[in-house]
Amino acid sequence: MLIFNLKRGLFLIFILSFTLTSIAQTYFPPKTGTWDTLSINRFGYCQERIDSLYNFLEKQNSKSFILLHDGKIVLEKYFGTFTKDSNWYWASAGKTLTGFCVGIAQAEGKLKITDQSSKYLGSGWTSLNQTQEDKITVWNQLTMTTGLKDNVADPDCTLPACLQYADVAGNRWAYHNAPYTLLDKVIESATGSSLNVYVYQKIANPIGMKGLYFKSGYNNVYASDSRSMARFGLLLLNKGVWNGALILKDTNYLKQMTNSSQTINKGYGYLTWLNGKTSYMAPQSQLVFPGAISPDAPNDVIMALGKNGQVINVSASKGLVWLRMGNEPNNNGLVPWIFNNEIWKYINQLPCAKTNKIDIESEKLGLFPNIARSGEMVYLKSRCKDVPQIFNSLWQSIKVEGEFNAEGYRINTQNMPSGIYLVKIKNGQSIRMVIQ
Repeated sequence: MLIFNLKRGLFLIFILSFTLTSIAQTYFPPKTGTWDTLSINRFGYCQERIDSLYNFLEKQNSKSFILLHDGKIVLEKYFGTFTKDSNWYWASAGKTLTGFCVGIAQAEGKLKITDQSSKYLGSGWTSLNQTQEDKITVWNQLTMTTGLKDNVADPDCTLPACLQYADVAGNRWAYHNAPYTLLDKVIESATGSSLNVYVYQKIANPIGMKGLYFKSGYNNVYASDSRSMARFGLLLLNKGVWNGALILKDTNYLKQMTNSSQTINKGYGYLTWLNGKTSYMAPQSQLVFPGAISPDAPNDVIMALGKNGQVINVSASKGLVWLRMGNEPNNNGLVPWIFNNEIWKYINQLPCAKTNKIDIESEKLGLFPNIARSGEMVYLKSRCKDVPQIFNSLWQSIKVEGEFNAEGYRINTQNMPSGIYLVKIKNGQSIRMVIQ
C-alpha cells in the first residue's frame, strides 16, 4: 500500500508539474520592452495572403491591426501616419471593459449585480414610477434588458427625461447606450473611486495598458494605443488571469459574462457579443436573426465591437486574439458585424494552399484550458476525428460527453468531479486535464 501511494503521489506531482509547464506557455508581454513575436512560417502563412489582408484593411480606412497567438505577436500593421504609440477610441468595444470592471467590483464586495440600480444612482434616475424603476438592476444594465425605451430622440442621453418606460425590466432586449453609460456612475458610487482611477488600479496598471476614459457628449469613451487593446484581449483569452495574477477573481462572473446572459438575445453576454449561438439580435431592432453573428469565425469567439469598426476578437480554441482600429469602413453599422466577419474570411485564408512546411501547431495535441471548472467546456485541438478517451487518476475509463466542431472536440465536463484526467486520442497522443 505504501509503495502504491508513493507511486500515485509521484504520478500526481508529475501531472501537476506538466500542467504548470503547459500553462506557462501562454506568453504575457512585459510592461516595458520588447513584445515577443512568432514567425509567420510557423503557421504556414503566405506573405501574399497577408498582403491581401492588409490591402483590404487599408481600403477600409483602418489605422491598425494586430493578431496574437498565445500572447505573442504574429501580425502587426499600422496604416498611414498611425503608429504603435498612437491613441484611438474604442467606442462600444469599451463596453466589454466596463463589464469587466463591474465583475471586479463585485468580486471585491463593492456591489452585487442583483442590486437595484437606484442603490447607486439614486431614486429618480429615470422618468419611470418608483415600482417600475425599482425593478431595474445592475444585471439589467449589463445585459441590455432595462426595459427603457431605446428609440428616443437621443439614445445616448442619460438624463431622467430621456430614460422612458417601454417594458418591465428583463422582458425586452434593446441595445441602448444610456443605461450602459450609467454603469460608470454605478462603479464610481460603489467603489468610491473615479472610473479612470479604478480602471488604472485594477486593470490597466497590472497588465500594462495605457489608456483613459474621456467625455464625449453623454458618453464616456475609452482610448488607448493598439497594443493596450491587445493586452485586454489577452486578459480575456486567459480568463481574467495575467501572468499568474488573478485580475478578476469572480470566475463565475466571467463565465456568465462570456456566455448568453439571457434568452432574448442569445448572442449577448455582459456587454460582450458572442459567436456560435443559434440566434442574435441587432441594435435598433426587435427582430431575432437565426444563426451566428460571424459565421466564418470559430464558434467560441467572443467580441468587443464598436462603432466605425473598433473590434477585439478572442478565440480560446485557437489561442487567438486580434483587433482592428480605424475610421468607418464600408459595410459598417452601429455594431460592425459584416466587417468583422469579412476580416475573419481573410484570416482563414492566411495559410498557404500548398506548402511543404510542417504546421507545428496543428500537429500538436492541444487543450484549452488545461485547468477548468466542472461544467466548463474544454476544447481538444486534434487532427484525429475519433472521440477521445478519458481516464481518471486511477486509470479508470470514464464516459466522454462532447461533440466535434471546426476547432476539434468540445469536452463537456458537467459530470466530471474535481480531479486529474488523461485525455487520449486514437493515434496514441495524450494530454493531462485538471478539473477544479
